[in-house]
Amino acid sequence: MPTLNDADTAIRGAADRFAAILMTSLVTALGVLPLAIGMGEPGREIDGPLAVVILGGLLTSMALNLLVLPTLALRYGRFQAEDEFQHLANV
Repeated sequence: MPTLNDADTAIRGAADRFAAILMTSLVTALGVLPLAIGMGEPGREIDGPLAVVILGGLLTSMALNLLVLPTLALRYGRFQAEDEFQHLANV
């Protein structure tokens, strides 16, 4: 059963990655968005649907990284305090 410290660790890990994941996804989405918007224009028969697929993948990836992975880490992960790893630094 996960403890409160484990929940704090999972939430902190998701919060630490939040800005990087959000910025890279938003910049990529903003670059692909004009292709998705102009999907019906002549000459964009391949680019438009591909842009929609890329946007869907970005949204799915963000949801997995920010919601599902911390939940799985909390459920199945083993969290240890930093003090328990100090013996490795002294080797």
